[in-house]
Amino acid sequence: MRLPAVIAPLAVVAAVLGVTGYAVQAPVSNRPLPSSEPSQLTETVQRLNALLVENWSAHGLAPAEPADDLTILRRLTLAIVGTVPSLEEIRRFEKDTRPDRLAHWTAGLLEDVRFHDYFAERLARAYVGVEGGQFIVFRRDRFTDWLSEQLRKHRPYDGIVRDLIATDGVWTDKPAVNFISAAYSNDAFDENKLAGRTVRAFLGQRIDCAQCHDHPFAHWKQAEFEGLAACFGKTRMSIVGVDDGRKEPFEVEDRKTLVKRQVEPAVPFGAEWMPSTGDPRERLAAWVTNPDNRRLDRAIANRVWGLIFGKPFLTERPVDDLPDPDEADADGQNQILDVLADDFRAHNRDLRRLVQVIAASQAFRADSRAASSGSGSSGSCRWETFPLVRLRPEQVVGSMLQASTIRTIDRNSHLLTRALRFSRERDFVEDFGDPGENELGERVGTVPQALLRMNGNLQNDLVQPNPFNATTRIANDAEDPAGCVEVAYLVCLTRRPTPEEAEHFAKEIAGRPKKEREQAVADLMWTLFNSTEFSWNH
Repeated sequence: MRLPAVIAPLAVVAAVLGVTGYAVQAPVSNRPLPSSEPSQLTETVQRLNALLVENWSAHGLAPAEPADDLTILRRLTLAIVGTVPSLEEIRRFEKDTRPDRLAHWTAGLLEDVRFHDYFAERLARAYVGVEGGQFIVFRRDRFTDWLSEQLRKHRPYDGIVRDLIATDGVWTDKPAVNFISAAYSNDAFDENKLAGRTVRAFLGQRIDCAQCHDHPFAHWKQAEFEGLAACFGKTRMSIVGVDDGRKEPFEVEDRKTLVKRQVEPAVPFGAEWMPSTGDPRERLAAWVTNPDNRRLDRAIANRVWGLIFGKPFLTERPVDDLPDPDEADADGQNQILDVLADDFRAHNRDLRRLVQVIAASQAFRADSRAASSGSGSSGSCRWETFPLVRLRPEQVVGSMLQASTIRTIDRNSHLLTRALRFSRERDFVEDFGDPGENELGERVGTVPQALLRMNGNLQNDLVQPNPFNATTRIANDAEDPAGCVEVAYLVCLTRRPTPEEAEHFAKEIAGRPKKEREQAVADLMWTLFNSTEFSWNH
């Protein structure tokens, strides 16, 4: 039968986007279940859990009950790929009857290109910030693409760090160079900026204030910071890009006497880890990544914990301001962090394994509700419950975009679908407000953000019925009003409605003609998008 002229183009677009003939009740895909075998994590996870339980007991805290599997699936996808799971993924997950399905799904998500791209962006914020910089000498897009590729190749973390610190060349041909070229301005490199960022990003220590004076609280001395800055003192911009061919010695000026003095490359601790030969940045990279430099492993363990939970493990300190590894640990927190760091180092500094260990822990799989009204940590998070954390802007818009369609938006999606997602996500984050490099700090919702979610064009476009979105599919393909409500809750909140919720919304949908039924489902989707539950991780 020939389609009417107006409908035919829509049918073509629907076929391109892959939304035709898509039932919302049956399992929606015959793709194989994630089959990546989880690493042998049992011993490490048991040690981690034992220390957590010991710490809770010492502070009189009762651990929360385990969360249900759908709640944990939502946490996993938000943490690893930045969105809620699609209905397609939920159906496949519920079809998976393996007793350790959560471990298998974690491993499967870590092989997904969405993880490579999402974590590359999150890590890039610590390494080069969020600004575009000088386009002539800095290409942030090339940098994040390169990071994503390293994750896809299962590159050990220390290898990535060595490349970032020591690579020479042109920032387009050797994207790792952008870590260095990001600090180039006014025809010169800012050695102090590079030294401070290197230690903060890779070692989790704030040594920046020692640039001008001895640290008033920590043991860092100004001379130690100057030695680190001198490691970048030979770096120059040449016709072949970045290299360490600068001939002039690195000098610093005394702020009081204005007398300049020459400073040689040096490190503030573990001098024996630093090779005596080679270019200064190569020597520094070897020192940072030395197997005995525990700070590297503790710093990334704390940061990845933060990316997964929304706040770093040591919640009372900034993510890049850890205590020294050998600092007195009367509270037991250092010991717990060391379990993660030691396992990471013992397994070839594999970022995937680090994520898997954290995701398998009792802390990650705990409910967000305290075990009893009297159980609490007086504002100090000790992970006896999964903390309530606001979603980051890209998670909010990514979840709205994913919830507006039945299928998973991933590398298998059509190019048009992915392009639309990219442009919409970029515009929404710009309007919503990007937290920048401080994305693991406390996030407070604002009135403009709430108004954007309620009245923004994007949200209205996503929920209003059209031939291609989830609203229409749910309204027309669900078996009955109760089915409409159930699927809407699954795609938006990754849970089924309570009996009271199901009864209330089913009454609003029941008995309506087709167009009104679609609009009622659109109203339900809009309501769920704007619920507090949608915009928080829990």
